[in-house]
Formats: sequence, structure tokens, C-alpha cells
Amino acid sequence: MIHIIDTEHPWDVYSINSGHSEVISCLEWDQSGSRLLSADGDGQIKCWWMSDHLVNSWESVLSSSVDGDPIVALSWLHNGVKLALHVEMSGSTNFGEKFSRVKFSPSLTLFGGKPMEGWLAVTVSGLVTVSLLKPGGALLTASESLCRLRGRVALADIAFTGGGNIVVAATDGSSSSPVQFYKVVVSVVSEKCRIDTELLPSLFLRCTTDPLRREKYPAVTHLKFLTRENSEQVLLCASNQSGSIVECWSLRKEGLPVNNIFQHRSPVVGEKQPTILKWRILTTTSDLERVSAVALPKLPISISNTDLKVASDTKFCPGLGLALAFHDGSIQILHRLSLHTMGVFYGSSSNQRAGEELAIKRQRPGGATLHFKALQFSWTSLALAGVDNHGKLHMLRVSPSMGQVLEMNTTLRHLLFLLEYCMVTGYDWWDVLLHVQPSMVHNLVEKLHEEYMRQNQALQQVLATRIVAVKASLCKLSTATAARACDFHAKLLLIAISSTLKSLLRPHVLNTPDKSPGDRLAEICSKNSDTDIDKVMINLKTEEFVLDGPPLQSLQQLIQWVGDFVLYLLANLPNQVIERGVTEASHGQRDPHRNRQFPPGSMVRPGFGFMRDGASLGMLREMLVMIRIWGLLKPGCLPTFTATSDNQDSMQLLFRLLTKLWLCSREDGPPQDPDESLIDECCLLPSQLLVPSMDWLPVNDGIIVRLQGKQPIRLQFGKASSLSHTHLKLDSPGSQKMDNLRCVHMGVCPTEESKACTRCGCVTMLRSPNKTNAMKQWEQRWIKNCLCGGLWRRIPPTLT
Repeated sequence: MIHIIDTEHPWDVYSINSGHSEVISCLEWDQSGSRLLSADGDGQIKCWWMSDHLVNSWESVLSSSVDGDPIVALSWLHNGVKLALHVEMSGSTNFGEKFSRVKFSPSLTLFGGKPMEGWLAVTVSGLVTVSLLKPGGALLTASESLCRLRGRVALADIAFTGGGNIVVAATDGSSSSPVQFYKVVVSVVSEKCRIDTELLPSLFLRCTTDPLRREKYPAVTHLKFLTRENSEQVLLCASNQSGSIVECWSLRKEGLPVNNIFQHRSPVVGEKQPTILKWRILTTTSDLERVSAVALPKLPISISNTDLKVASDTKFCPGLGLALAFHDGSIQILHRLSLHTMGVFYGSSSNQRAGEELAIKRQRPGGATLHFKALQFSWTSLALAGVDNHGKLHMLRVSPSMGQVLEMNTTLRHLLFLLEYCMVTGYDWWDVLLHVQPSMVHNLVEKLHEEYMRQNQALQQVLATRIVAVKASLCKLSTATAARACDFHAKLLLIAISSTLKSLLRPHVLNTPDKSPGDRLAEICSKNSDTDIDKVMINLKTEEFVLDGPPLQSLQQLIQWVGDFVLYLLANLPNQVIERGVTEASHGQRDPHRNRQFPPGSMVRPGFGFMRDGASLGMLREMLVMIRIWGLLKPGCLPTFTATSDNQDSMQLLFRLLTKLWLCSREDGPPQDPDESLIDECCLLPSQLLVPSMDWLPVNDGIIVRLQGKQPIRLQFGKASSLSHTHLKLDSPGSQKMDNLRCVHMGVCPTEESKACTRCGCVTMLRSPNKTNAMKQWEQRWIKNCLCGGLWRRIPPTLT
């Protein structure tokens, strides 16, 4: 069986009947986390894909095998993408200087330089087997011996070079035997996969050359390259029944000494001394407790001298430590270069520090001493996941400073640096949130926004939605900012609806100027501050807004959400102003969006964040203009409002009030508070129009909101935890359930299968009830990921 969980819902385990006939020896994720390789002791390799892009639904679609030859090492081919994280530049305002792209070639390329996908495995008999995924879905497979004299391979590891080559390290398991290294080159010739291998310099463990330790550690138990992209540094662990020793080796280029006969001849101009590659030991540990598992850092931190010095001065440790688990249940974090101890974790059998463990267990009888059988660092090295010999899954929080006391500003700077890294790369920032305390949320949101605004316009556009998703995740961690998490998710939906509606516009004449109809609409609305919606329409080329009826009618539910949202914001404006006035008397904090006051420590209502967000208000204003024009063509697409007067022009009224609020918040104007007349008119809105109750996100049932404390949390597989909710509105048992993406009600007890976002809790139906192309295009945008970028998981038909 293969068991898959997502860290936000660790009790919800998805178990797959793997179909392997022997014990599974290797599991390997791809970079995106959407595919998984499994290999067994019979030489069979299976590739698993997410079914319908759901984290709890998997299927095997491809497989390869080397019959009867157990797999000892497995890896996906490299795609050529490599980043370097520069601690020295952590204070820079440019993301490109903090996280630079390193020149690195893919293992194999298709026409045009596109990386070819596939995997590589090493077998116990010394074979290397490669499977390549062709664009059409076919599989090219080939096998080749690592060297002419094949021998037993007990342990192996795979790394990649910048030139596109693959390096395999292998040992027969005996510490007295050499550790061999091989270069593997994969190519496609005449539609067939070809493998070329070459022997590289080998090494003998230092402990076997020491007369005092020659027989002490007879077996090599762990063999790992320090990083996947660094084939020039390797970590070796030799063990006996009670202890281990760890050695770190580096491949260096050295000058080859020349015989005295040739040294006296006259040198030739431009002649260089011949060089040779040779393994040199970097450092070794003293005698240790027996090692049971090794975890290597995944954060691609630059290890130049200046970067290491800055990291040491600022006590920035992520990416610099590797983890060793021991048979006594403890874990040590060692520096990846010097192997000196950076931190120690003591298991439950010894003096455990509080707040370090999240354990999920199945009920098993007691047995041997609790120790870890497998360990894995998260992408930013701030969390360590492990499975012990009793079947428990543990999640350990790893301090960015390894427990060293830091000033609050330094701690915030470290967390901000890693949040920026996740934002730029797209990696999940769940493990960074483990270290964010509720009191840090406001400052982190503010500083993240400041750094974002310093980037160039093109990069801001690329990261526009991702930064909103990061802010929403941060705001969930504090009850004082829970309402702002709702605001940020509403902003994601607003941005998505705006871009979808604008994409429907087509230029009337093909040879149009550079600006699209959507850009012209935004420009005209930003310059025209008229409160009469019909006067703004006069300046637009209405022929660009002419659409067929069916697309407009099918998008009515999204248009209705825009109208309801504008009405809700304006009707709640008086309450928001009163709350802000009361809290500002006692709090002096700034709004990260406008550098103005907003209360960080008091509860605010959803919608508060839009009061001073001129960009979002301008976006709503543009959409009201579009909807007004479309209403003339297809009245059925207009949002429906319940008015107290038959001759009430609801769109005109909302546009007028929205424009007045927008004028107070324009980016190019001086900051202003809403005047008394606007507040008075908004107070009258509930007597003119029926104000809808907005359906904010459902209460998030993830684990992250409970992990800010210091006490360990113990959970059980298959048994959901009852969480202390931070959102303001709880769904009552008899309330309507909402499809948060399609903006439609699903009923009190939905019968349709649904899926929920693992990050924000957004719920939507799994199968589309729509048949029109316009709505299908909207749904296709969210087939892989949620609005916030989170992954989907299937949930039962009736939401509880």
C-alpha cells in the first residue's frame, strides 16, 4: 500500500493498492508534487498521477520494469531549472538579486530545448535503466550496465551536473570496498533511448584507512549526494550494531605532479600543468549513536564565502543543516559542510522539549525503542517530516535560527525572506507559517507588501495573485486578522472575474492600436470621475462590448456576485468607519495597502480591507460600467436587486456611491476619509435595497491554525480534529452550502460530489453543471488549482 496525505489535513489519509508484488524500496516525487514514482524489490517501477487533479485521488498510468532486479535508487530526470538563494542579498529590494537563476542544462531535451521528462533507476545488480516520456504519451525504455564488470550494488544515489549529465554513486555495502562513481549520459538516437556510462574517480572511506577504526564500522548504511544538483559533494555513513560515523567528501581538481625527467625541459608557451579529479575528505564526525535515517536540505542556498558569512552573522540556518536520526530516538541537525552540531531533538523516550512534535498514530502494540526510519525536510527546511518504527508520522518544527535568540526584526526578516522565496518559486509556504506567531501577522503582511511594491511592473503583474494568497494564509493565523483573510480571498475572486469579463471584449476593427478594449476601459474609468454611469459610458466604443446572448446569460451568477459585493461594501461602510474611528484612537498601525491607519489588534468585519483599496474599487467600478452596457443588450444578465421602489435605478445608485468612495482612495490622489454625505447615503441603502448576506469562505478545517502553540498535538488517522475556528461567520447546520467558485448555492444537503481547496477551504462542485462555453472556460481556469493556488481534494457529497 502507498499512503498519501496533505499536511493541512494529516488525518485524511488516501491509501492506494499499489499492485507491487514485492516490498516497495523507493518513492520519489516530481518537482510539482503531482506525480509519484514507486519501485519495488522485483524491479517494477510505476508512475502515479493525480486523477482529476485531486490530492486524494491517484492512478497508475505508466510503468517499466527490470524483471527480478530490485531497485536501490530512483530519480526523475532534471528539467534544467535551478535557483540559488543568496543570503548576502537578503536586504536587496530586487527579487532577481535575492533568488537568481543558475545556468543548468536538462538531462535530455526535445526539439527547441524543451526538457524531456522521464526517470532513471539503479538496480542491485549494477544496471541503470532509463524511461523517457514522449510527448504523445509513449514510453521509451533502455537499460545499460554501469560498468563492464558488474557487481552488487547495495546503496546508490543519483545527482545531476550543470552540463546535463547524470552521476551515480554506488557501493556494495562494505566499508572496505570503494565507493564507485559513474557518469551516465542519456540520448535519443533513431527514436530509441541510448545510455552511455563512464567510470569516474572513486574513494575509500577514511574510517577504513584508520588502523584504530578499520574493523569498527564494517557496513556502509547511508550514501547521499549533499544536493540533487551537486555531484561533487557526497555524505557517507558507516555503522556497526551500536554506532555510526559520518564522513563528508568533496571532488576537487588537483594538479598532476610531473616526473623530474620532464621538469627540466623548456616550457611551451601556453602549456598548463595537467590536472586530475580527486575525492578529498572535507570533514568527519566523532563516534555517534547508530544512525537510522538521514535528511538533506532542499533549500538551494548559495554556499559562497560571503553568503555563509552573512548567514552566520544573522543566524540564518535554513538550508545549511542536514538531519541525522538515531536509534535512541533523537535527531541531530549538523552543518552540511563542517558537520558540527547545530541543534538536537530528543524523542518522547527522552527529555523532549515541548512544542516540537506533531504525531499522527495508528494504535500499535509497543515494540523496540521509538526511532525514525525515514526523514524528509520541507522545501524551505523549516519543517522535518518523519516516520518511526511504530508507524507514527511526525512533523517537527525546525527553527530558522536553530533555537538561537534573535531580535524580533531579525526573525521577521528571515521569515519574510523565505515567504518571498515561496512566492517567487511557487513552492507551498505551509512550513513557513509554522513559525509565524499571531503577533507577527500584521508586520509580515505590511513588509511583504512593501517589498512587492519595490519590484518592477512586469514582476508585480506576475505575482499579483500569489501575494494576495500569501497574505490570506498569514491573516488566518490570528483572530484579529481573520476578516482580512476573507477580504483577500474576495480580492482573488474579484481579480479573476474582472480578467474573465474583460477577456470577452473584442476590438471592433482588427487593425486596432496597441491597447486592448479592457485596457481602454480601465484608462477611461480611471480618468473619468463622473458619478453618473451613463456619462462614463458615452466615452466608450460600445461596439466593442457587443456579445452574443448565451455567454452573457451563462455568466450571470458571476455578474450577480459583483453586484451583491458592491452593495454589501457600501451598506457596511458606516459600520466600518465607526469601528475604524474607535480603534484608531488606541492603535497607531498602518494599512499596508495605503500606508494609512488600520487596527491590528481588534476584530474588524469582512470588507474592511476594501475601504482604502483604490485599485480594487476601481476594478469594481469598471465592471459596473461593462455590466451596464451588457444590460442594454441582454437585460437578463443584469444583477438582480430587491428594491423598495419600482423606479429605483439600482446600478446608477451603486455606481454613484462607489465612485465617491473610490475618489477617497485613489492611488494618485491625497488620502481622504469618506465625507458625511456619503456615509449618510450608505446608511440609507438598506432601506432602498435588500442587502445580501455575503457567503464568505467556509470555516477552514486545516491544522495550521492550531500549530502556533508550543504544546505537541496528537492526532489519529481517519479521525478529523475539531478545530478552534478563526473565521467570523460559522455555517449553521441548516444553512445553504455555497459553490465558492461558481457563486451558486448547492442546497442544504448537496448531493453532488464536491472538492475543497487544501489551503483556503474554498468549495466547488467536482462535475460541471454548465454547458455553455463561457462558463466552461471559467471552470477550466481552476481545474488544477484553486484561486489561491492551493490543490484540490475530494470531499463527501454532504458537507458537515
